[in-house]
Amino acid sequence: MNRFPSLRPRALLALVVLVCGVCAAPVARAATDTSSPAQGGEAAPGRQLARQATKDPQLWITSDHTKHEVLRQHFAKPEDVTRACLTCHTEASAQFHKTIHWTWIDPNAEPAERMGKGGLVVNNFCISILSNEPRCTSCHAGYGWKDKDFDFTDPAKVDCLVCHDTTGTYEKFPSKAGYPVSEPTPFGPKKTFQPPDLAKIAQNIGRPDRDNCGTCHFNGGGGDGVKHGDMDSSLTAPSKKLDVHMGVDGQNFHCTRCHTTTVHNIAGRIYANPAATERKSLLEDDLAPRITCESCHSATPHKAGHKANDHTDKVACQACHIPEYAREKPTKMNWDWSTAGKLRDGKPYKEEGPYGKDSYDSMKGDFVWEMNVVPEYYWWGGSMTTVRATDVIDPSGEVRLSWPVGSADDPRSRIMPFKVHRGKTPYDTVNRTMVVPHLFGKDATALWANYDWAKAIQAGMDYAGLDYSGEFGFVETAWAYPTTHMVAPKDNVVACSECHGHRGRLANLAGFYMPGRDGVALVDWAGWAAVLASLAGVLIHGAMRAASRSRNAKEDRS
Repeated sequence: MNRFPSLRPRALLALVVLVCGVCAAPVARAATDTSSPAQGGEAAPGRQLARQATKDPQLWITSDHTKHEVLRQHFAKPEDVTRACLTCHTEASAQFHKTIHWTWIDPNAEPAERMGKGGLVVNNFCISILSNEPRCTSCHAGYGWKDKDFDFTDPAKVDCLVCHDTTGTYEKFPSKAGYPVSEPTPFGPKKTFQPPDLAKIAQNIGRPDRDNCGTCHFNGGGGDGVKHGDMDSSLTAPSKKLDVHMGVDGQNFHCTRCHTTTVHNIAGRIYANPAATERKSLLEDDLAPRITCESCHSATPHKAGHKANDHTDKVACQACHIPEYAREKPTKMNWDWSTAGKLRDGKPYKEEGPYGKDSYDSMKGDFVWEMNVVPEYYWWGGSMTTVRATDVIDPSGEVRLSWPVGSADDPRSRIMPFKVHRGKTPYDTVNRTMVVPHLFGKDATALWANYDWAKAIQAGMDYAGLDYSGEFGFVETAWAYPTTHMVAPKDNVVACSECHGHRGRLANLAGFYMPGRDGVALVDWAGWAAVLASLAGVLIHGAMRAASRSRNAKEDRS
């Protein structure tokens, strides 16, 4: 200190703050690194690996389908197209029959469990397919699933065109059990479906793109953005601001770039088994599905030494890189079935709410729509619990019909963002099980024909062959969707302070210690004691230096 005889405590404090600020700067940049290639940002190993794995492919086409004579005919019905396809693609239907896109049943569950939306699983949007097949199966990749007698073994029932049409003209009618129309048919006041030119479409087929997948997945649950807040029609031709992978002004990925396919099995579906059991990069296994972020970006996606690399063993990439979902179109967040059935002047009615969406519909009840929604965060190891109509529930609290499985102690689990769709859904108050109401149809027991819940539930349970007490009510329910799409650009990621704070995004996620959010009283006390002791030491030292200078000055004058 003899070299700094005039240093004051305030100057010392300023020096400490400056040093701390310099040391903290790299951490503050962890989520928003925009360094140049020379600084290492663009040369980060994960970024290099991703670019190598996702270069624009040369999709060599070896067959011109317009030259196949079997496709150059008049097709009387859609099944005839499938039969024509099978003359060359002889194993396609047999392969497809084994997939979850065909059965709507979890292939890893016991058959008696009937686990899946084609079985006994109950959700809190459209509730159940059982007795409602003609409406629900408009999104099935097949023809004619109108009841429980559908022949799942018929090769001609597979709908090749819904996934492979490239003309954009192929549409299934919403209530014809997966069939397109054979003549112009209105659906509501604004839409008329036209019969497709089956021969033209058959001669112009190709690999599935966003339009093909989005036909069902953007409109699941009865409309655009109803189910998945991170999937809606805005992803048909998105900007990279909405999704850096699918942006047409960026990478322009199609769904199949990540949802890789083997013998028509498409990676990504989740029930009790994870979509991917191992987090491998393509350098470790070039045949691994690209369904996880690590498959292209590796477990160290940022440049060497970057603090964010230390998070990948506990935090899913999506947690930082999807700050909000439903960023361009609204998504349905709550569906209250208990209010369905109200009439005005003896007739069903609708009320329009925010974003031009219905806030009430006599057929379906009350809705809540939202945009720019901050996800909820939970530990997730890749699998989900699911409630069936035979499972006993606890109606005293929120019934989690589909919920992530994971914990802070599970090495496979990561903190993952979710959309949680909540609502009020009918259940059997005596047996304490969820019920499957008969909603769709013109018969006297369909809810949408007579608005009588008692008749609709009895009819649906009888159809499904399930025990029903005859007494029903409505229970609060929740259904969680993993949020994996709408990945934001690097300058719009979640800031560190949004999680590392007392009231941050992870405020309610327990089971682990997180700096900035959690504290230990003894450690906090010891830390403040050390700060005060240091300050006292600085003050005492400063006083001693001042006294020493004063004494030296007197001696010099004498």
